[in-house]
Amino acid sequence: MAGWPNLSELLSADHVDARVGFVGAPLAAGSVTPGRCDLAPQLLRQTLRRMGRYDVETGRDLQMEVADRGDVDIAGLSIEDATPIICDAVGASAVSHALTLLIGGNNAVTRPAVLGLGVPLGQVGLITLDAHFDMRDLDAGLGNGNPVRALIEDGLPGANIAQVGIAPFANSARMHQDALAAGNLVVTIGEVFSDGISGAVERALDHVSHCTLLVVDCDIDVIDRSQFPAAPGARPGGMAVRDFFAAVRQLACDPRVRVIDLTEWDPPLDSTDLSALTAARWVAECLAGFESR
Repeated sequence: MAGWPNLSELLSADHVDARVGFVGAPLAAGSVTPGRCDLAPQLLRQTLRRMGRYDVETGRDLQMEVADRGDVDIAGLSIEDATPIICDAVGASAVSHALTLLIGGNNAVTRPAVLGLGVPLGQVGLITLDAHFDMRDLDAGLGNGNPVRALIEDGLPGANIAQVGIAPFANSARMHQDALAAGNLVVTIGEVFSDGISGAVERALDHVSHCTLLVVDCDIDVIDRSQFPAAPGARPGGMAVRDFFAAVRQLACDPRVRVIDLTEWDPPLDSTDLSALTAARWVAECLAGFESR
């Protein structure tokens, strides 16, 4: 549209030398609540046309080109079979770009996002914006409800894990106890409300201050369900969407952040465009934070 610079203009497969890469990981297998999270990457690309590039708060246009590396070919695969493919895609993007935006798919993509960096896990920090601990048992295999437990089993220390936005009545006592026993930092949604989102993010960054590389997991169900209906795991009383945007921008500012994922967006659950526009704004916030490094 003439006179309407929009985010889609920044995304192209031709931008091979861009500092930011965009990888779709349309994983639907293993979801606690079956759905169509696999539809999210393509819908996000389409919705970027509706998101402008000018930030009236800062008086700046987003300028950062983004290399669209396409979607990984994982249709019909189990999480176990899809994981090495996603790992390879994240690794290739991380070699070529300073920041990779990994678009799920369900939350099981977070584990290959961490493993794909290809460095010892003691060097990697994980910050989650999530209503859930993702500490379900592994007895029945990998799922979207256990990537954090799986990473701990892989060797990621709890001292390297900060979980922000954990919701009441959405987790079990054992999950909470196991997260604390592992050494994870746990910041509940109540603490976010009382202390502010900026302070919550600072606590998370302080917890992983010894890590050289960071992965940020943005499970969209951290947002209050009324503000993001297309998240099957979201609850009433979740994070305000404005706090979610602020957290993403603040985290993307940190030069150690190499991957930010967006997970658990199930487009058919929202008959309006609210959820899609929120996801597109997430891209803008990631880029705004990155550009301020």
